[in-house]
Amino acid sequence: MTPVTCFLLGVIAALAGVLLFNRITGFSAQKTSDYAGQDPAFDLRTHLSGAIKCEGVIYGPTGRVASRFVGDFEANWQGNRGVMTEYFLYDSGTTQTRQWQLQLGNDGRIRAEADDVIGTGSGQQEGPSVNLNYTIRLPREAGGHVLNVTDWMYLAPNGVIVNRSQFRKFGIKVAELVATMRRVDTV
Repeated sequence: MTPVTCFLLGVIAALAGVLLFNRITGFSAQKTSDYAGQDPAFDLRTHLSGAIKCEGVIYGPTGRVASRFVGDFEANWQGNRGVMTEYFLYDSGTTQTRQWQLQLGNDGRIRAEADDVIGTGSGQQEGPSVNLNYTIRLPREAGGHVLNVTDWMYLAPNGVIVNRSQFRKFGIKVAELVATMRRVDTV
């Protein structure tokens, strides 16, 4: 083997090792069962219900804040079916509205649909955590990219929800969102 071939194989092996390490120990390695039995228990019908205030930031691919936002949400449930309407205001002055159609199974499984979601999102609630995975198409103004999203929401002891989401394209993280959500009547 030539030195260049050895070098390239070394680079490929190192990248594969990093990707494997992140897959085993990183954000994507979490499972809702990791949080089973912990309190407080997260119930979408209770904690994502009524008027909700959201504040957050979006980090770009370099890790710098690319956008800041606030949101006003309204969520209503009829049994295990819910509708959550989100109104966002970004630091650029841009606004966005999204409406989620949510269905919660008796086993904690979640099905989620929205106009900018391709297909149906799926997830699970267990213990103080909720995980949701879906594919989203960004608005044309944001490039129209199709991204795979992994949402993790964690219920804090005071009822505030901390949301961390990663957005990936071709398996590479291109953005991350961190936000808080709190019911307006619990402020």
